[in-house]
Order: sequence, then structure tokens, then C-alpha cells
Amino acid sequence: MEVDQVSKTLQETHLSSYPLIPGSSKEAPDAGKPSTPENHQSFCSSSIAMTTTSSGELNEGASGQEEEVGTSWAGPTPENVPIRALDEKVISLVNFMLFKYHMKEPVTEADMKVVIKEYEDHFTEIFLRACEHMEMVFGLDVKRVDPTNHCYGLFIKLGLTYDGVLDGEEGMPKTGILIFILGVIFMKGNSATEEEVWEVLNLTGIYAGQKHAIFGEPRELITKDFVKEKYLEYRQVADSDPAQFEFLWGPRAHAETTKMKVLDAGNITYHPV
Repeated sequence: MEVDQVSKTLQETHLSSYPLIPGSSKEAPDAGKPSTPENHQSFCSSSIAMTTTSSGELNEGASGQEEEVGTSWAGPTPENVPIRALDEKVISLVNFMLFKYHMKEPVTEADMKVVIKEYEDHFTEIFLRACEHMEMVFGLDVKRVDPTNHCYGLFIKLGLTYDGVLDGEEGMPKTGILIFILGVIFMKGNSATEEEVWEVLNLTGIYAGQKHAIFGEPRELITKDFVKEKYLEYRQVADSDPAQFEFLWGPRAHAETTKMKVLDAGNITYHPV
């Protein structure tokens, strides 16, 4: 996973406010009725807006009943279809996937085609691009769980059990930045100074003390929330004067995933500027 690739994806993904469908966002849309693509926007008070140029591909070699959607596919956009129009459909599909993840429901191909409507002929491209953003930004894998009915499940990457969304809240999953930091620590030799971590995060447009549209206040998220959840260890560097701090993998990260899984998810290549 190149830092500039992460930076590009994060820069292309931002939140912008737009009116909710009438009703409380704390309630499932149309209580008592199955959720549908048309009412997914009441999931939260923000929508995903992005302009993206890269895509993913289905991993045909996946074993078992879960087939993971990867991110190595790239294909040309049909010249007769405006790029902006396809981007907007990717926006809609990511919103819908996030809604289904929040509701703990699978995503069917039929419902996704309703979301993109008249661009159904370009479903594969739109779907794979949406999957890439789910993976890189939100740390969620989209996996085929029912090939017969073309049904997909949404899973936290690398076997982690925490997505950064507090119980009872509707925040965005924050596993993407956690996986990124775990990778930086691994590439730095199993420990990374606070300065080194922020140097890399700054290259992706994430700054301490500056609220991020998806991750909130990143310093609090990283030094408090992730530490409290035991995914990161944050400690003073021995004998440092003035005091310096460093990050290590926490016990929960060691228990739930492995360095090889992080490596397989995509090496982080850092080129200092």
C-alpha cells in the first residue's frame, strides 16, 4: 500500500452534509419494513463524496464461501459515459454499503443495481471502485458470501473485531487508519516514534489537532481510543530528554491479527520528502 495511494484515496473521499430524509437518524428507516436502497440515506447526516480513478477486482482464487474483493483491477471508463456520472454512482453505492454495514445486513447485487439505476451496464466498474474505498478508507472487506444469490457481506479487515464506531452511535468505521498505523509501526521495525507516525499521516492529509471528516480528531483517536482498545501502545521513549513518545502494537492487535496479514494487505512504502 503506497502512502501516495492512501493519500490520493483519502483526499478523494470526504463527507459533505445534506438533508436527511424526514425522521430520526437513530431509527432504522421505515421501522418494521425491510431496508431498501431508496431509504438508505437516513443512515446518517452525511454522505460520502468522492472522485476516484482506480478500481478493484474479484479474487477468483478465494477459498470457502467467502470471496474477497481485491483492489488490483483497473479498466478504462467507457468514452460515452461521463466520468462524473460514474463517480456519483460510486458515491451512492458507498453510502449504501455503509448503511448496510451499520444495519448488519448483507448487500445483494440486485439492490446495488437499484442504487446505480440507469448505469447498471457499468455495474462491475462502479462496484469494484466502491469496494476499493470501503477497503482503503474504512478498513472493510466486501466478500461474496452467497454466489447463487449474488450476496455480499461486509467484514472488518484482518480479523480485527473493532471498527472505531461506538455502540449506539452512527459514526464512520475507522479501521482503515488503524491498519495503516499498524503497518507503519511494522515497517519501522516494530516501533515508531510519534514524530514518524505523524510524518506519514501528514502526507495523507491527516493532522494532529485538525478534525478529519471521517476520523474525527485524529490525535485523540490514535493516542486515546486505539490505546484504550489495546490496539496500540503509546509510551515514552526510554531515557528521552526532552520526552519523546512512540507507538507499538498493542496486545489486542497481536491477539487478533498478525504482521504477515498486515503485510499481505499491502506493504506501506514510505519515501521521506
